[in-house]
Amino acid sequence: MTQNDPSHQWKTLDRDLNRLSRFESASMYASRPLVGVGASLVFVTLAALVAAVLTGGEPQSLVVVVAAAFGAYMAINIGANDVANNMGPAVGAKALSMAGAIVIAAVCESAGALLAGGDVVSTISKGIIDPAGLANAQIFIWAMMAALLSAAIWVNIATWVGAPVSTTHSVVGGVMGAGIAAAGLSTVSWPTMGAIAASWVISPVLGGVIAAAMLAFIKWRIIYVEDKIAAARTWVPVLIGLMTAAFAAYLALKGLKRLVKIDMLTALAIGATAGMLFTALSRPLIRRQSVGLENRNKSLKVLFRVPLVVSAALLSFAHGANDVANAVGPLAAVVYAQQASGVAGEVAIPLWVMVIGAVGISVGLVLFGPKLIGMVGSQITKLNPMRAYCVALSAAVTVIAASWLGLPVSSTHIAVGGVFGVGFFREWHAERRARKINDGRPPAARIAKQERARRKLVRRSHFLTIIAAWVITVPAAALLSALCFVLLRQIGF
Repeated sequence: MTQNDPSHQWKTLDRDLNRLSRFESASMYASRPLVGVGASLVFVTLAALVAAVLTGGEPQSLVVVVAAAFGAYMAINIGANDVANNMGPAVGAKALSMAGAIVIAAVCESAGALLAGGDVVSTISKGIIDPAGLANAQIFIWAMMAALLSAAIWVNIATWVGAPVSTTHSVVGGVMGAGIAAAGLSTVSWPTMGAIAASWVISPVLGGVIAAAMLAFIKWRIIYVEDKIAAARTWVPVLIGLMTAAFAAYLALKGLKRLVKIDMLTALAIGATAGMLFTALSRPLIRRQSVGLENRNKSLKVLFRVPLVVSAALLSFAHGANDVANAVGPLAAVVYAQQASGVAGEVAIPLWVMVIGAVGISVGLVLFGPKLIGMVGSQITKLNPMRAYCVALSAAVTVIAASWLGLPVSSTHIAVGGVFGVGFFREWHAERRARKINDGRPPAARIAKQERARRKLVRRSHFLTIIAAWVITVPAAALLSALCFVLLRQIGF
């Protein structure tokens, strides 16, 4: 065969086209992250331009423009990291596709932020530092900007590593670090910081224990009974009612407080009423859905799928209502301090500031959310609709219980702790069943304990990475914030 042979020429051309196609695919794969970075820069720039227009574009308003850019950056990182806790279990259980989860979360997060997001926020993050130490308006502005930027950088790093961290704790660490840099160690309320440190343990343990207890209940009352479908018809509506009660109580506390004063007992009464109502309404729906289903575990997954999707949407709404202040609270404080030339313990959040937070969370979710959603949903432990529902139910119940007890817990730690709780319970349960079966075998047929120990249902590498990220979040954000404060003071905004 010569090089002038037509068949040889066609084969050479075909190889070249294949190489070009592979090169094009590799180029597109390599440039995909740059698209997200570029889109993020566009949003941050737009947020800064909106701030410039609304503040009149005067030279003294430059600090607000820069703070708006920092707030937009923080909101993007909240969307990239925090939302995984709400949607990850539903995606991991295959109740939702990744695209469907992103759309639902984007809509619900924005709705929660705009409709039920706090219109008044404590600028000193719940008494972390003494306001007297930051009485000077300019120092206060630098501290809030440093806290915002440092928290955003730390959450960005955690997302890149693949660790879901608490954005609330990141902001807390940022405020603490800026306060120390501005006024020394004495300005920090160490009892408050001690309570926050305790929440590193309380949040995931509480979430994990409740999730494991819920899974144990489902196994005891639904899975390990002779007629699984009949048991599901009895208990699935009760579980739906319990989820509804928790969310109704939480949303009453978050949303209705603008209209009327709601205390915890009233919120619990509202939740109990809603829970009983939805238990009654869901019974005929579950009965109709269960008609024709086979008496096996696979059929049970069908009955939990829709409640799981609804609970994930409600978790996203509640998250948007609660955590948007992490992005816009310091920004609102800067806006107030710049306009009033003073410091206030609480300030109202302007609508345009809230919009930056709400839209930024959705932008971060769409651009960077899939990485953490996939990790939380499928890489820690294997989830199905029943296990994922236990995680969602645990998150809702734990947040309400913590609010009632006044515990400073993290929604991120609760949700991820729920995933760990489900996984470790499955390990314990599987080992218990294997040991029982093993004891009934002849000695020669028994499986060695060392061999059984290798069958881990929770990935230890992810467990250790996440725990390490949780432990260092506050000190890392504090150190970054102190450095940012020094730089901002040197620049002299």
